[in-house]
Amino acid sequence: MLSQGARPFTICARSTRDHAPMRRFVQALSALADDVQADPALRDPLRNSPDDYNIGQDDMATILVGTPPHPLRMHWGLVPRWSPEPRTPYTTVTARLERAAGSRLFGQAWRERRGVLPLSGYYKWDRSTRPPRPWFVQAADGAPLLAAVLWEAWHPEQENRLAFSVLTHATAAIPPPLTPDGPVFLHPSHWREWLEGPAQPLPFLQREPAPALVAWPVSRAHRDRSRHDYTLIEPAQEAHALPGEDEALDPDD
Repeated sequence: MLSQGARPFTICARSTRDHAPMRRFVQALSALADDVQADPALRDPLRNSPDDYNIGQDDMATILVGTPPHPLRMHWGLVPRWSPEPRTPYTTVTARLERAAGSRLFGQAWRERRGVLPLSGYYKWDRSTRPPRPWFVQAADGAPLLAAVLWEAWHPEQENRLAFSVLTHATAAIPPPLTPDGPVFLHPSHWREWLEGPAQPLPFLQREPAPALVAWPVSRAHRDRSRHDYTLIEPAQEAHALPGEDEALDPDD
């Protein structure tokens, strides 16, 4: 069994320019636990989850799975169970909602393994500027966001590498100037139904009301994978590049 903190593998992306709607997010939920105090199934995982302000590909995050719901620590970047190795030639940090059910990568997880990712917010790039500028997106009321995910256990009889992908879709809830696409968010009263398996999962998610979101520019410092502190989400007047960083590079790393 792999230790939960281990990072022995890297999920290979087809391209660094696939413009995924979400490549880094924040799971700093201990301070938000009181916002869901009426629901212990959410309150306790939020209170006990380690705070991390810079979760990227292959990093660990807390996912709620099962009935009754319980938390599991998983890598970000699903590897299908049938894969001969713990990597794919494609980016799997996100899965497009309208294509996931029929996908060879995500189809089995769509049918059998659904999860919920509680998050404080996520980073999204404004590509209308040169160089592109990062913003931080969160719920307008500051409450935790609940994203629908798919998950898989690669080689459960050996390594049992648990990993997930975030479902994404087009949504007008994303504040401008950011492009209107992002995670599929679940209403706080509906997340258990997603875990239990709705009779028609695609229409169920398509009907989910989008939460009110706010966003503000932040620095480019979250590109430094060694940074995990709260200053990464502080508003910034300018989005400075890291020393020696090529601003022409695609920001989705």
